[in-house]
Amino acid sequence: MEVVGLLCVTVAVLTWAFLWVWDSSERKRTPEQAVLPGAGSRTLLVIAHPDDEAMFFAPTILGLARLKHRLSVLCFSAGNYYNQGEIRKKELLQSCDVLGIPPSCVMIIDNRDFPDDPGVQWDTEQVASVLLQHIEVNGINLVVTFDAGGISGHSNHTALYAAVRALHSEGKFPKGCSVLTLQSVNVLRKYLSILDLPWSLLRGQDVLFVLTSEEVAWAKKAMSCHHSQLLWFRRLYLLFSRYMRINSLHFLSSHEEFSDLRNKGKQ
Repeated sequence: MEVVGLLCVTVAVLTWAFLWVWDSSERKRTPEQAVLPGAGSRTLLVIAHPDDEAMFFAPTILGLARLKHRLSVLCFSAGNYYNQGEIRKKELLQSCDVLGIPPSCVMIIDNRDFPDDPGVQWDTEQVASVLLQHIEVNGINLVVTFDAGGISGHSNHTALYAAVRALHSEGKFPKGCSVLTLQSVNVLRKYLSILDLPWSLLRGQDVLFVLTSEEVAWAKKAMSCHHSQLLWFRRLYLLFSRYMRINSLHFLSSHEEFSDLRNKGKQ
């Protein structure tokens, strides 16, 4: 038991030390700069519900802000599952404002085609059509959304991935527009908070965003704008979820599409 305790303390100390170094003067010169589009790029975050931007993507939003990207948000529902749609729209705008995205850059789709309901599978072609039109009209260079796992497995999250995958496989994205998907991890890693950092560094990814302590405070402030959603278990989420500190992302590729099809065939 003493050995286990010592190992836990050692891991915690090493992680704290790494974070301290990350927070130091070199923290802004992060690896993601080598592979992402440069300053001024138009980046679109595609989410399913109000609060997705803060619960899952805050490290990406704040990391891209460091790189001077021009960020906008496309939300495919008003989050009306409990008839709180109007409240949640306002909360999304407030949260995005905290994260540096003005209301004019946030579009919320509120119609019956895309209900906030884990029991409803959104039509892939409809989602793809709306998304592609938004990308073309706004000259988007980079799209960021969920991966095949949808972080929580919510069907609305995975529907967004299905749409971007379809557009990518059919070659419909405009030239120069790439797609980043947020990596889903297992439940244990999901709630390790900053202790997941060593695993995130060792695991392969195309882009890794790690927030500084100051940025974590902004991420939590953004999530706190979603008053209607701050039930007790989401308060615990704020404390323990890696997604409040760490985002590891992959560029959508033909290899990933093949892997998805192969995994589906095994089910």
